[in-house]
Amino acid sequence: MQKSEYIALHSRANSKYIENIIALLDDGATIPFIARYRKERTGGMDEVGITEVRDLGVEYDAIISRQKTILEQIADQGLLTEELKGTILSTFDKTKLEDLYLPFKRKRQTKAEKARKAGLEPLAKMIMSQRGGDPEVMAQRYVKGEILSEEEAIEGATHIIAEWVNETVPLRERLREQFVKHATLEAKVIKGKEKEAEVYKNYFDHSERLSNCPSHRFLAIHRAANEGLLSIKARPDEERALQQVERFFVKGNDELGKLVQKACKDAYSRLLRPSLENEVLHQAKEKADDEAIKVFAKNLRHLLLAPPLGNKRILALDPGFRTGCKVVCLDEFGNLLTNETIFPHPPQKETAKAASKISQLVQAYKIEVIAIGDGTAGRETEQFIKHIRFDRDIEVFVVREDGASIYSASSVARKEFPNYDVTVRGAVSIGRRLMDPLSELVKIDPKSIGVGQYQHEVDQSKLKHRLDEVVGSSVNSVGVDLNTASPYLLSYVSGLGISLAENVVNFRKEKGKFTSREQLKEVPRLGAKAFEQCAGFLRVKEGKQPLDNSAVHPESYKLVEQIAKKSGYSVADLIGNKTVLTSLNHSDFNNVDAFTFRDIIEELKKPGLDPRGKADILEFDHRVKGIEDLVEGMTLKGIVTNVTNFGAFVNIGIKENGLIHKSQLADFYVEDPTEVIQLHEHVEVQVVTLDKERKRIGLKKV
Repeated sequence: MQKSEYIALHSRANSKYIENIIALLDDGATIPFIARYRKERTGGMDEVGITEVRDLGVEYDAIISRQKTILEQIADQGLLTEELKGTILSTFDKTKLEDLYLPFKRKRQTKAEKARKAGLEPLAKMIMSQRGGDPEVMAQRYVKGEILSEEEAIEGATHIIAEWVNETVPLRERLREQFVKHATLEAKVIKGKEKEAEVYKNYFDHSERLSNCPSHRFLAIHRAANEGLLSIKARPDEERALQQVERFFVKGNDELGKLVQKACKDAYSRLLRPSLENEVLHQAKEKADDEAIKVFAKNLRHLLLAPPLGNKRILALDPGFRTGCKVVCLDEFGNLLTNETIFPHPPQKETAKAASKISQLVQAYKIEVIAIGDGTAGRETEQFIKHIRFDRDIEVFVVREDGASIYSASSVARKEFPNYDVTVRGAVSIGRRLMDPLSELVKIDPKSIGVGQYQHEVDQSKLKHRLDEVVGSSVNSVGVDLNTASPYLLSYVSGLGISLAENVVNFRKEKGKFTSREQLKEVPRLGAKAFEQCAGFLRVKEGKQPLDNSAVHPESYKLVEQIAKKSGYSVADLIGNKTVLTSLNHSDFNNVDAFTFRDIIEELKKPGLDPRGKADILEFDHRVKGIEDLVEGMTLKGIVTNVTNFGAFVNIGIKENGLIHKSQLADFYVEDPTEVIQLHEHVEVQVVTLDKERKRIGLKKV
């Protein structure tokens, strides 16, 4: 089977475009570039589809590599037949491939291997054939050396038979199906660990069909098992499974049949069950990981693409009680102007002094907006700020601060602000992420942003790879200002990476602002391929070429000039002229494909438009300052802070977030909450349940 055939078999991709995508990827093209600028070769496939093609290609290569290794291992033993070789080369299921290899794996000193070395394999074959006879008589000739009796000889022979049973591929496939479809997941608290495992109390004696267990519940149980608090099993009905094994091998009820039956039971309990149980639990973990990573990735994308406030002069506060509130003032480009610490809350409670200082800073630095972190003392600080009378209209935003402390202690922050401590850096991060969430959040490890479920339990390399891709996709979908972007933001641009991004920034420092995309070719080590991949995603505002501030790729500039000339306009006059652009027909331009023509026209209508919209202020209910102020039936405004497989968490202006269970998200059944609610969405909710002792708030979306 060829790679393109394998991909077509396992994906929804149109087979006529798969070869093109493989060729583009092999040539070094990135997924954002292919999705945006090579639609004619993909049939307009989006990033999700192209990613699926790429991942299946990687999977195919891994299978081919494994086939090669297995063939070499078996050939080294002198046991490779043409028939076996053909079977292995035609097997593209990883599990079945390992089943085929199982009899040839080099084994440690197993009971069966020990029996073989004692010469008991012929006896095992006689017993396995079940053609009649007395097993003890058969065993007499094998009583020699280390084998001291007929009983020992028979026992050794049954160990060999048990291994044969375990290595029978058709049986493993049938049993595997039972485990996958019918295994029951059982969790029990470890004796003596009840107090330590209190948080997992719901699973102290838990049982459910493994195939029905949702990912968040499986990951919770798996974590408890890893912590040594719960024991878990995943097995189908024992009697039914044993019957399956015995039907394969037991031919009668005589003494030989009973010995084979005994070997079957031994094979199942000692070899098959542990192997298949581990396999099915591993598969369940992989599935749960994939679902959790998918949720995390969706949330991260919504967070990164949250509407920016834009270039405003901002006063940002990182709230606190005992240690005070750290205050910073930023100019419209995010540069730090000054920093202070105020103490408006207990124990110091210097409210008047703090208010005076804030007023002075707002006036002195021409502040337009105030950003307040939503952590400890966030709500109290918001109330304090809103009671100050300013000499102008000041917008006040509460900003999600997850990850700000991670950033403030990072090497990135130390490099940006070597002369300031972590509290100042954290406040700067809060202000900057209001100004442009994407530009600031790319500096933080995505796992630290706090928008996932059980992110520490999933495969960390798979999680990092997926989240890095989400960051890259988000950055490229928005576009990056070549003259203001940090190296961390530039590093996610298609075709760059951190080394070239730093070269771009260093070039900018030495030569001054870029006046055109063409100048990128002068950046050290930024070759033709990197230029092709990155140019369309970089913006040069007020440059020589007006198209440099658009998503039109430089390779299409000549085409735009042709379109402008034919329309009787200059390129500059054509840009934004929706009336003329709407009247143009693809049929008049035979030298370009329909996808590229449509994208160019749409981009010329609104060049460089930020797809993220504008940041909105959310006013929390002033009556509610803590959970004690809530009553069932109360309707409140809130902002979604996390979306999981089981529902959405909402900040309603107090320390504790409320949970909208997925059953309360809509008046119809919701399978995937991310389909009906998004991170950062402003929602109206109703309090439906309250557990003030456990600090749990149940909400319903109104």
